[in-house]
Amino acid sequence: MRLRGVRRSVRVEDRRRGGGGGATRIGGVGLLIVLAIGYFAGIDVMPLIDDARGAAVPRELTRAEEQAGTFAARVLATTEEVWSEVLPDQVGIAYAPPILVLFAGVTPSPCGTASGATGPFYCPADEKAYLDTEFFAVLEQRLDAGGDLAAAYVIAHEVAHHIQNELGILGAVASRRAEVGEAEANALTVRLELQADCLAGIWAGRVRGMLDPGDLEEALNAARQIGDDTLQARAGRVPQPHTFTHGTSEQRARWFATGYRSGVIEDCDTFTVREP
Repeated sequence: MRLRGVRRSVRVEDRRRGGGGGATRIGGVGLLIVLAIGYFAGIDVMPLIDDARGAAVPRELTRAEEQAGTFAARVLATTEEVWSEVLPDQVGIAYAPPILVLFAGVTPSPCGTASGATGPFYCPADEKAYLDTEFFAVLEQRLDAGGDLAAAYVIAHEVAHHIQNELGILGAVASRRAEVGEAEANALTVRLELQADCLAGIWAGRVRGMLDPGDLEEALNAARQIGDDTLQARAGRVPQPHTFTHGTSEQRARWFATGYRSGVIEDCDTFTVREP
């Protein structure tokens, strides 16, 4: 993905230097692995994290962290350009972009502690997306989902949740989830996540002029690698569809591709189709 010369968004809040950002003595990648194990194994690992957490000490960012921050800020800027055009054109509302919070390890949010347990995190209460930039390394090294567009897709997906919030979809789904059982609530969340994948695909289609050969396949591969069935199998579990909260690998890649090809928000309606 060609981002050289692209402006950096000013809507980035960088907490990675410590001093209140929730730094932890566990390394970023190590923390993500611990949290992921706890998530998929159903084990409460927070006591381990609490024991390891120390006072946040201001520090200098590594070169890799600086580069990840620049990359994230530039990708965020492209989402601002895209949605500032798409939302008024297609649904008649102005776009109010979210803030992207960069953190290392864990950090507080109004929606609870943001961490790498399930990847990046969007909080509708403060309209901020939370990203541990170490997740880029996890994508490449642990999930076999490397590449610029794969990493950018992660940011675009969280911005898509903000779009859903702007459209009132997040609130409607949250209300419905509170009225149904766990299996149906999970199914609703799957539809929500697949719609976010489709909206991320719309973004990718709008920036296709910045893409290099192979970039699209990188994003589709990332979508496949973070499907619930693939992640559960990777964790040594037999995939359990009733526990899925993000969709299968096939679903995630298909809905991203749908948004990429169509470019139309209406075509990302995952809630009215019988089987998403």
